[in-house]
Amino acid sequence: MTLSIDSCSYFYRRWQKPILDNFSYEMQQGMTILLGPNGAGKSTLLKLAASVTRPRSGTVTFDGMQSHVRAYRRAVAWMPQNVTPMPSLTSREYVAYIGWLKGLNRRDAWTGAALALERVELADQVDVKTSRLSGGQLRRVGVASALVHDARVLLLDEPTAGMDPHQRRVFRDILRSLTSQVSVLMSTHDVADLAEEANHITVINEGKIVQNGTSQEFFAHTPLGTAPGRAAEGAYISLLTAHSYSRGQHRRATPEQP
Repeated sequence: MTLSIDSCSYFYRRWQKPILDNFSYEMQQGMTILLGPNGAGKSTLLKLAASVTRPRSGTVTFDGMQSHVRAYRRAVAWMPQNVTPMPSLTSREYVAYIGWLKGLNRRDAWTGAALALERVELADQVDVKTSRLSGGQLRRVGVASALVHDARVLLLDEPTAGMDPHQRRVFRDILRSLTSQVSVLMSTHDVADLAEEANHITVINEGKIVQNGTSQEFFAHTPLGTAPGRAAEGAYISLLTAHSYSRGQHRRATPEQP
C-alpha cells in the first residue's frame, strides 16, 4: 500500500514558475523525514498528498485510489503546522468531532476519540478544554484526530515548530510508536528533528528531490571530520550545496532563448 505522486505539477498562477514541476515521489513505509529550506516545496507536496490541493497535472494515488475520492481522504490524514483549539470543546470532543466529519457515526467517533488520545499519551487530558492545552499537547490532539478514523498515512507539516527540545523528543517518540500501523511523513527545515529512528529521509530543494533514501544513505553525505553531534547538519548542508552548484552549472551550460 503506497502513496504515490506521479508527474505532478502545481503553480498558483500560470505566469509564475511552478512550485513543483513534473514531480514524482513514492512514500515509504515507516517514518520518513522530509527536509528542505523554506520555500523548497515541502508544504505543497504534503497538500497534494493530503488532497488539500489538486495538481494542475499528474495524479496522486494511495493503494490505487485517486486522491479526490472519500476513501482516499479517510486513509490519508493531514495535520497542518498550526492546530487551532476550539475553546468550547474538550480534547475528546474535539477528536470525536473530527472523526464525525470524516464519516464516523457519533458512537464510534466518541469511543474512537478516547482510544486515539490514549495512543498519543493524552488519556489524562480527555476532559480538558483544548484552549488550556500546551502547544505540544495540542499537536498531539491533532495526531489523535488523524488516528480516530483509522488513517493509514499521516502527513505532518512542521509539527515541532515552536516546541522545546523535551517536547520534540516526546512528540517524535509517540510518532515512532505508531509506525507499525501508520506510515508517517513529517516535513521540517530543522535538522534537530532528524532522529535516529527515522526510517527514511527525503531532501528537496527548489521543488526537486535532492536525496531520497534510508537514514544511513543520508548520513553518508556527512563530510569527513564533522563533529558527531553535527552529522545531520553536515549531511544536509553538503546535499544542498551540491544541488545548488549543479543547478548553477546547468544554467550556465544552457544557452538563453532569444
